[in-house]
Amino acid sequence: MIRSMTGFARAERSGPGGVLTWELRGVNHRYLEVSLRLPEELRSAEAAFRQAIGAVARRGKVDGTLSLRPASADRRGLTLDEALLDRLAEAAASLQRRLGPSAHIEVGDLLRWPGVVIEPGRDGAPLLAAAQALLDEALAGFSAARTAEGERITDLLTGRATALLQSVDSVASRLPEVQARIHARLRERLAQLGGEGQPERLEQELVILLQKLDVAEELDRLRSHVAELHAALATDAAVGRKLDFLMQEFNREANTLSSKSQDAETTRVAVEIKVLVEQMREQIQNVE
Repeated sequence: MIRSMTGFARAERSGPGGVLTWELRGVNHRYLEVSLRLPEELRSAEAAFRQAIGAVARRGKVDGTLSLRPASADRRGLTLDEALLDRLAEAAASLQRRLGPSAHIEVGDLLRWPGVVIEPGRDGAPLLAAAQALLDEALAGFSAARTAEGERITDLLTGRATALLQSVDSVASRLPEVQARIHARLRERLAQLGGEGQPERLEQELVILLQKLDVAEELDRLRSHVAELHAALATDAAVGRKLDFLMQEFNREANTLSSKSQDAETTRVAVEIKVLVEQMREQIQNVE
């Protein structure tokens, strides 16, 4: 079963130190690209988080955001580095005297200085374990969303492939009639040019022309490509790039069918096939 590269999942849990929330968003991309936004306390686990995401997503651009909302008890326990704050206040006053009224320094500016606000110490191990467990939960939802979208794409591709085979069969069923018409037309044209005096040569020329205009090989290859498509849709591997290449092969055969066509109905069907191929190609851009 194929999977889409697009998906979203969110998981939230109360844990040590506050409420943890993971959000995962995936969109189509040529390769796997993981972008993470993490709290400072958990940046050391970035490599482990990337590895966990890479085990689930093989292609696509995945944005992961982990946020930590401290518990109320933690917020009440915040303290200030008084010595650092005093030095910053002196520096701010000196700067204001030098620059005059144009220097406007807020209390909040001082509090945002790194190290001024001291948060209560946390045991990092329980927080990391909770974040990893929550990521597993989010990844399960993320994978389910991508699989569900993959099922929708599979249904669409299967429907288009069935319509394409019907078009191929309609052209194949008319081949004897079309070939007979071409044969009669060529004979009539050669007769007008005075070619009836050499029947063997005439027959050779007719055979060569009919071979050049024969589309049976293109129809067989289109059927073969449909079989390859169904085989790819049944696998669990990442087949997006393979399917994209297969669409190019579909389009090549449809173009050849159109260029060889000596029949208005065959030309019309060739155009329909190209439309179906383009519709499939658009869906395949999201396949992992």
